[in-house]
Order: sequence, then C-alpha cells, then structure tokens
Amino acid sequence: MAEIPADPLRIIERFGPHLSAMTGARLSTSVEPDRLVKTHCCFCGQQCGIQLKVRDNEVIGFEPWEEFPFNRGMLCPKGVKRYLQGSHPDRLTTALRRDPSSASGFSSLPYGEAIIRVANEIARIQQTHGPGAIGVLGGASLTTEKTYLLGKFARVCLKTPFIDYNGRLCMVSAGAANKKAFGIDRTTNPWSDMVGTDVIWVAGSNVAECSPITTNYIWQAREQGAKIIVQDPRITPAARTCDLYLPVKPGRDAALFAGVLQIMIERDWLDHAFIDAHTVGFDQVAAYCSEWTLPRTAEVTGVPQRALMLAAEWWGTAKTSFLFHARGIEHHSNGVQNSLGTINLVLASGRIGKPKSGYGTIVGQANGQGGREHGQKCDQLPGWRDISNPEHRQYIAGVWGIDEQELPGPGVDAYELFRKIDRGEIKGLLSICFNPKVSLPDNAFVTRCLEKLEFYAAIDFFLNDTAWHADVVLPGSLHEEDEGTVTQVEGRIIKVNKAVDCPGDAREDWRIIQDIAHAIGRPHGFTFTEPREIFEELRVASKGGVADYSGVTYEKITQQLGVFWPCYSEDPRTGVAIADHPGTPRLFEAGSYNPVARGSGPFYFPDGRARFNVADYRPPVDDASDEYPIYLTTGRVVSQFLSGTQTRRIGPLVKQYPEPRIEMHPRLAAKLGITDGEWATAETRRGTITLKAQVVTTIRPDTIFIPYHWAGRKSANQLTVAAQDPISKIPQYKVCGCRVRKADGPPDYDAVLEPQQ
Repeated sequence: MAEIPADPLRIIERFGPHLSAMTGARLSTSVEPDRLVKTHCCFCGQQCGIQLKVRDNEVIGFEPWEEFPFNRGMLCPKGVKRYLQGSHPDRLTTALRRDPSSASGFSSLPYGEAIIRVANEIARIQQTHGPGAIGVLGGASLTTEKTYLLGKFARVCLKTPFIDYNGRLCMVSAGAANKKAFGIDRTTNPWSDMVGTDVIWVAGSNVAECSPITTNYIWQAREQGAKIIVQDPRITPAARTCDLYLPVKPGRDAALFAGVLQIMIERDWLDHAFIDAHTVGFDQVAAYCSEWTLPRTAEVTGVPQRALMLAAEWWGTAKTSFLFHARGIEHHSNGVQNSLGTINLVLASGRIGKPKSGYGTIVGQANGQGGREHGQKCDQLPGWRDISNPEHRQYIAGVWGIDEQELPGPGVDAYELFRKIDRGEIKGLLSICFNPKVSLPDNAFVTRCLEKLEFYAAIDFFLNDTAWHADVVLPGSLHEEDEGTVTQVEGRIIKVNKAVDCPGDAREDWRIIQDIAHAIGRPHGFTFTEPREIFEELRVASKGGVADYSGVTYEKITQQLGVFWPCYSEDPRTGVAIADHPGTPRLFEAGSYNPVARGSGPFYFPDGRARFNVADYRPPVDDASDEYPIYLTTGRVVSQFLSGTQTRRIGPLVKQYPEPRIEMHPRLAAKLGITDGEWATAETRRGTITLKAQVVTTIRPDTIFIPYHWAGRKSANQLTVAAQDPISKIPQYKVCGCRVRKADGPPDYDAVLEPQQ
C-alpha cells in the first residue's frame, strides 16, 4: 500500500518545492552561463520568480531569484526542471501541413506559405458561410499582451463573436461569484497577509501539489499560531498536517458552507455592524441556511457533526482569517454556488478589506487572472468590460478605431463552441496553446468535432495532442522566447523577460497573429513591432474599466517587483491625474479608489455594498448511483501540469510520476479484490479506462481519484461528464458516478481511440 509521508519535510521532498531551491542553493553545472535573465516560471498562476541561465541562445539551467517577494527563490519540481523543455527534439521549428503520404502524417512547410494557407482558408470559409463560421480558442498561459491581441484579432480582423479560452476550465466559477458578490474579480489580499492570521480555510485546493509555494505561506502562518482547516474528499498533503480536516463528499460543498453559516447564525458568531453597514441580502441567505440543520448537513456532506461545529466555531470567533479555494469546489455544475458559499462565510465574519483578513482563489494557469481580463473571454472586452454594454462597446471601438456596430456581440463558451462545430455551424478553427482533446470532458466528443472541421490551424511550440488533427501547425514561442506581462495569483502584474530567440522558423505568437491578419488583407490595428506597444494600447483600453491597468508601465513593474491592479492613471472619481499610483495590494480598504461606487462603500457596486447571495445546494449531474456507485474525481499531481504538453516532455518530471493511477481506499480495494499495483478498470456512462491501482488511506472509501495530465487511453477525460455550471459554463470535472472492477491485464495503450458516433 502506498504511503503518503506525514512529516512536513518529507512532504516537501515528495510533493513540494525542490530542497535545493527551497534553501536557495545554486544549481551546479559544468557549463557557465553567458548571462542570467530574471523572469518567471511558465507553469501555474503563482508565477514564481526565477533566473534563467543562458548560454549560446539556450537555457541551460536556473538560479533562485531570492529578491522576488512571492517565492523568495523557492521553486516546485516543475519550476526546477522547466528549463529542460527548450532543447527537446519535439520542439517545433518549422510550420507543418497535414500530409497523409508522410509516415508522421505531417510534412514541413515554409512559414510564409503556411501563413498564406491559413489566411486563404479563413477567407474561403467566411466568404461562404459568414464571419461566425470561424472559431478562435486561446490560452490562459499566454501573456496579457497576447490575450489582448487575440481578442482584438477575433473581433476586428475576423469579425467573429466565437472566441473563448481554456481559462473556461479554470477560474470562471470563482470569477462569476466574485462579480456577483463584490463587483470585481480578484484575490483581495497579498499572500503575505496569511502569515499572522488566526485561521486559514483551504477549500478544494491541493496546495502542496498544485501550488507548493502557497503551502509555505500556510506553514508560516501555522508556526505563528494559525489554525488550518482543509476541506477535500482526499487527505491531501496539506490536510495531513492541518488542524481540522473536513472529508466532504464530492460536489457537496455548497451544503457544507450553508450548514456552517447556520451554526454561526445560531451561535451569533457574526459581525452585525459590518453586515448592516456594508452588505445587502443577508436575510435571504439566513432564511435559506435555516434549512441546513446540523444533522442534515452532516448527512449530505459526509462530514461529522463535531467537525462542522468546530469549523464554525474557529471561523466564527476568529479575529483575523484567510479563506481560499480552487478547482475542487469550482469544477462542478454548481461551481458558482459553491464559490458564493465561501464568500457568504467571509462577509458574515466581516473580515475583509483589512490586513491579515483575506479571500481569494488560487489561479491554476500561468496567466489565469490577466488572461480573462482583457478580451479573449467570450463575453468580455478589455478592462473587464462587458461586451453587451453599449457604453463599454463604444469606448473599446474608439480605442480600436472602428465603428461600434462593427464589434460582434457575445460568443459562447469553449465547450459550446465545440457543440457548434458538431452542428456544422462553425467550419474553421484557430487555436493557440490550448489542448482540448486532453483537457475537455467527454473527449471522444471533442475528437469527433475536430474531424468535422473543414479547416483547423493550431499555434503551439510542441505538436500537442489536439494539433495532430490540424491542417496547418504554426510554430509558436516558449515562455522564455518572448516578453510581456502576466497577472499572478495575488493580482500582481509581473514582467516575463525574453531569455532566448525562437529557433528556426518559430515566431513569437503575437507576430503570428499579426501575420495572419496581414495575409487576410485586414491589417488595421495589427502593426505592433514589440509587446511594449501592445501593452501601451492595453493600458488605454483598460482605463476606466474595473480591471484598470492604465497606471502600470514596464518600468514600474520592474522597479516595484510587480504592480497590483487596479492601478490608475487618474482618480476615477474626480478625473484628476495621478503621477504615480502604486497599485492596490489589498482590495476594499477604506479610502481606496473605486470607479463604480457612488457612495462611500468599498465594494464595486453603485451603493458600495457587497452582496450576499443565496448559495443553494444542487446535487451533481451524473452523481453516484446504484448503477455507478463510486464517486470519480480528477485533479493534478505535483510533477505534471494541465494536459501535459510540456511536462510530459521533461524527463525528471515524467520519472517522478510516469503514469496515471486509479487512487482508491483500502476498503474499496478489498471489496473489489484489487491490490496495490494491480490493473483496474474504471467505467462511467461515457467510457472506460484501465490503469494500475494505487491503494492509499488518504481518500474517502466511496471515491476514486485519477490525474488528468495524459492523453489517449490514459486520459481521465474519457470518463468525465460535459455537464456545465449554468452561469460560468465550467465543466463538472470533480465528480461523476463510476464503477470499478479488477482488470484482466494491461490495456493496449497503442490502439487507436476511435471517436464515438
């Protein structure tokens, strides 16, 4: 039986930051670099500072960047080994065209010819079927400059409403909840506010594996006396050392939050002065919570009554607190309601807008925050503006030099875009750094849709699993081959610096986008010569919006080691210019600037008050049942990232976790006659997967866990359900009913996975 170490140092060794990087030790190599480039990690939304060692236009290693305030030189295993991908033989250095006569299915194509082919196919499809026959899918790991340009490209050059991004799979439930409750979508406090707080509540976030540096903040807080609450169906590494573990059944989080708030109401553990002065809607929420008695909450959630009582007491009576969550409570068909449940607890306590009292969402992708603020999301324009708002449309049209009537309206979410492909409404697709064949649920359906397209072009630096279906592949840029900004988990805008040039015919992604626009014959607005020029236009486009970057410059980012947005060039209330606004590390503090509130309140509504929202519990779609009695949940492991396009090509990371496993409890394994390391088959209504079992005591006996970083017959998303939250449209990755049986032997992984009809 596999054991997960309980000792914190051993957890670091297996799951967390690499010890040499944790201690700031230098990486010894036999080759000395020409230079060190201060930049950031290419993976998760923490965006840790790192120095890349460069020699002869190649990244050969790293040095800790101890001055960067977020990680102080610490890195997780992915950050330590990230530099190895640049020299991988799979790196795309030339454009490719689909070629059935080639053994690989592709042959090289000169870059210029590839651009002309893409432009001609887009023009042909739009002339025949209209502008909306082309769809665009972006990535939340792109720099903010690229996401801004891609949104502008879709709407100004292609004139299609159908653009969305893989952040649809990340923070959109939290974003929708934040908008409903606060009027703004950003973590409220810097992570340093965790250290010195009384209570930290971690809901649905496996921080030690998914965001290890955040774990360091939690440990620092605990050393100073903080109580740690972890809510998860699995005893994650952070839960092994927490003070209170809440073993919630998958998909029952909204019920848990309602039950805890009901206890707080009954015991009067509330900040009445804050509720009365700064919120609306509490009475409706209290009426709903009255239905959630302690016995009912315990029965529905699977959490013992005493644990619920203790969580309510610790949270309700604390003087300071920090609550954050991630995909564990968001990847659900009621993910917005789950997120609203956490916010109700925060508002009821009154602990927000203050030092050491924060609320936030852990960003999953490198630019999950900035990537959804400036225009590649289907319903948004730059500055977090609403594409359906006439005033917002008019302003952005003016920045872009077009008539407002030329701007298309809102599009659809990424999964609905594939449904439109399936129905024949979208004929052509352009994607950039998005691998939906691995990352979208029910991926046999996605495969079928890809094969229905008349034309598909993919921009990426590796031939990802989806790009194998492309007609043309354009070689894009790695993180270290370009510059630009990203916005990390705290809301801090930081600068990615170029370390090496693109190899061969590869190009910076923003150049590729502009080359396509010119080849189509629509160059207006696509004549930028460097990312700084794009950012300068973005500053103007975001001015006056909720996500206001107008006071941010590359120089200020470098000088301050990051700038928290909003950062204004003028006081939004008076219009008076601000010489050097420092940014906003902590939201909702008294006296802070706010372009929305007309009164004295700090929240982003005209009355300045936050909103309580009834966070009603709904059972998951495709829940466990008599036919499929086991809960399936999915997630990450420490050495892999998202669809694995990068990390599955980095040898030491593959060695650390080479294959996906079906994680199950010993009681379930014994019931099924399965021992650790034996082959097991999991089956849902959509498909089956056969993997080796990993028998651990750190998961609920009614639940199995499969990591989702692999493709083909190893893909967990063969099984997941395409149910979506009605508001955020995020898929329900974190729960569906399944059944498990002992397998006769290993599967034929090399067999072709045929699309289901």
